[in-house]
Amino acid sequence: MLGWGLFENLFTSVVGLLYIGAVVTTIAVVILDNRNPVKTLSWVLILAFLPLVGLVLYFFLGRDKRKEKLISRKGYQRLTKHPMAEYQQQHACLQLDNHHSLMQFFMNVNGSLPFAGNAVEVYDTGYDWVHDLLKVIASAKHHIHIEFYIYEEDALGRLLRDALIDKAKEGVIVRFIYDDVGSWELSHDFVETMRGEGIETRSFLKVRFPQFASHVNYRNHRKIVVVDGRIGFVGGMNVAMRYLKGVPWGNWRDLHIKVEGKAVYGLQTAFLTDWYAVDRSLITSSSYFPEMPECGNAVMQIVTSDPIGEWRDIMQGLLIAITNAQKYCFIQTPYLLPTEPILWALKTAALAGVDVRIMLSARTDSKITHLGSLSYLTELMEAGVSIYLYEKGFLHSKMLVCDDTLATVGSANMDFRSFEHNFEVNAFMYDYHSALAVKNRFLRDQKDAVCLSLKTWKRRPWYQKVAESVIRLFAPLL
Repeated sequence: MLGWGLFENLFTSVVGLLYIGAVVTTIAVVILDNRNPVKTLSWVLILAFLPLVGLVLYFFLGRDKRKEKLISRKGYQRLTKHPMAEYQQQHACLQLDNHHSLMQFFMNVNGSLPFAGNAVEVYDTGYDWVHDLLKVIASAKHHIHIEFYIYEEDALGRLLRDALIDKAKEGVIVRFIYDDVGSWELSHDFVETMRGEGIETRSFLKVRFPQFASHVNYRNHRKIVVVDGRIGFVGGMNVAMRYLKGVPWGNWRDLHIKVEGKAVYGLQTAFLTDWYAVDRSLITSSSYFPEMPECGNAVMQIVTSDPIGEWRDIMQGLLIAITNAQKYCFIQTPYLLPTEPILWALKTAALAGVDVRIMLSARTDSKITHLGSLSYLTELMEAGVSIYLYEKGFLHSKMLVCDDTLATVGSANMDFRSFEHNFEVNAFMYDYHSALAVKNRFLRDQKDAVCLSLKTWKRRPWYQKVAESVIRLFAPLL
């Protein structure tokens, strides 16, 4: 009995030392990685106070895989250089006008060219969007490229699948990408039915062991549809019935756009880049970039961001837009977990006299993330930012509009995950009519929102303030 007790104590001591060593080593790795100090502190705190949970979370979500070859950067460069960039360059709008710095930034870091002569239609309800989406798909003659973060096997998912199958039977090339985490519940039979009917279907960054730990944190959050290279859709809506029927506590408010014109080249490039990532096939045929006449007056850039490159393209672009605003800057986002540069830009603009308004949903699908968002409101309001809480349902829209001259709609939320970990896409529009259409959606939603009073907000229960502050510590990890 004495021998067994001694062995048991020795075993416990060794396991304890190994455990402490793993925690200390992980903390050292986090610190030496020289990442964002706020994010570093968040990981140190969770590893120090919840070591077991912290080790598991860091293994799955914390390691910086940008230094590793998640997706071939060389393949990305090959895809965007020849012949697509040469073809696009011939048709790009080279007059940068009032937004020279923002356009030039995206051209420099993202390779995104500005195109003139586009027509833009804005959707704020799922029914209108789906109606036009199905109509455009039915008109396809050559190809349909479709990519969504969430694709659910419900009535809408089956309706869209059947429409795509019908076109595939007509000889139209159909390629479909879905995110393996966002579309987690999409069944094998559903996917195989699509493949069996001639639809080329791929999932983005499968989360199967042993790749689970390295892939689960990097998700494709984009929502792109391109038909015949001439018409494209991009924005915040996914394929699920709740985007049409709403949530138990109200309607679903979102923002999506249809683009006709040369800016579709940008959406096509984004899709084919992702297709290379999932299929390793390099598609560069000019048939996917057809000649197009001018369809409208909008000047646009299609901007992507990803966790692979050195720069955070969309976040930095939003930073420029906020900083350059002269009169107003209106923002809608379901989650507000801004990086420090964005937070300071918002406060600085408001202090400089710019009318800065941010609209959030009064209730969301993630209580923890919502608490983290609420933790930023006091300091924003103290700087003069007006905060609106949308009360009619769930506000899922991701948009920014400034000075009646610039608007952006896309998939990127104003949070750490969209800025640093996800694959995102936004359309940036540099014309009065597009900006006004987006602005009017904001003002319409403002009627269904309450404007927070700083005095009243400070009176909220102390336990809510504590919960918000604790969650904020881990905002970079949400």
